[in-house]
Amino acid sequence: MYTALLSERNQIDMGITSTMMTRQHVLTYMYLLVYISLSSGVILYNKWVLSTLYFNFPFPITLTMIHMAFSGAVAFVLIRVLKVVSPVKMTFHIYATCVVPISAFFAASLWFGNTAYLYISVAFIQMLKALMPVATFLTAVSWGTEKLRCDVFWNMVLVSVGVVVSSYGEIHFNVIGTVYQVTGIVAEALRLVLTQVLLQKKGLTLNPITSLYYIAPCSFVFLFVPWYIIEKPEMEAPHMQFNFWIFFSNALCALALNLATFLVIGRTGAVTIRVAGVLKDWILITLSTVLFPESKITGLNIIGYAIALIGVVFYNYLKLRDVRTPQPPLPSIQEESVKELLPEKKLDDDVNVNEEWNDSVYYTNFDEEAPLMASSRISHLGRKPA
Repeated sequence: MYTALLSERNQIDMGITSTMMTRQHVLTYMYLLVYISLSSGVILYNKWVLSTLYFNFPFPITLTMIHMAFSGAVAFVLIRVLKVVSPVKMTFHIYATCVVPISAFFAASLWFGNTAYLYISVAFIQMLKALMPVATFLTAVSWGTEKLRCDVFWNMVLVSVGVVVSSYGEIHFNVIGTVYQVTGIVAEALRLVLTQVLLQKKGLTLNPITSLYYIAPCSFVFLFVPWYIIEKPEMEAPHMQFNFWIFFSNALCALALNLATFLVIGRTGAVTIRVAGVLKDWILITLSTVLFPESKITGLNIIGYAIALIGVVFYNYLKLRDVRTPQPPLPSIQEESVKELLPEKKLDDDVNVNEEWNDSVYYTNFDEEAPLMASSRISHLGRKPA
């Protein structure tokens, strides 16, 4: 009798566990679906707004400034009013020597990346973004934060060859648009390396919300100068249109992408987000050719991008292997720096999520509106989207 009751109880427990696991899997897939949808949606939305063939608002600096103003305001409310996230005690010296230069390169990467939409297709932009690991690796080597390894070097050569082949097969190849996009990639690589070099030594770790809180206002200021010189005179034309709801929804999508990416990494881990990123790129290339018929892709485009993607996947494998290899402990942070950077509030629940976030930042080609500041080593590198 007792054995039968025990067996029945075990079956009930197994059923409950199975149901809970099924619900967790469903939630995970929902998170991934939201991430892929938002990531693709922000890029396509930006292209639609900026393109002269559609909404016809060819002012990428203005659009980026709207995103920065909106994201900074929301981050301020979340941190200072609702107190959802703990702020970091930021001294003027640290802000001036660390946050300001990082914000400058972040603003440049957004400016040049968004400007590329005026000249080249979304599909070709995604193919060019495969160069992100190459740019980051070479920048890290030049700064001395990454060692030049033979396996990684030849992997970078493979990625570069793939992008060259894809560019050769581009029907509507535009030099100006390509230069803008590649310049944006270089600026993003410099931002990532500066994040490593400047902030890790200070022991400062920022999640997406706190990074928006500190970086978005500073990036807005940097963008104001080129906006005043380049775009402001053209915006005074009487035919220029400004639809509040279009820009509000566009900025909201960009902000939601930041939060969704953070939640997905906390829910699934860095490996899953990288796999989802690869899937998203192929979906985005396909969708862009459907939504924007003027965008044409050729067989040589696909072959070149496939070659580059093989290199990116193998690169991620090498870096994942490095992450799993025990690393020597980091040098102890000076007491003076620790005092400068003591958080005003401690959130224990954020620790594991931030570790996953830091590991994933350098692996994934994130989209344009994600500052994504991390303190992980640059050797644990790992695409943007505009």
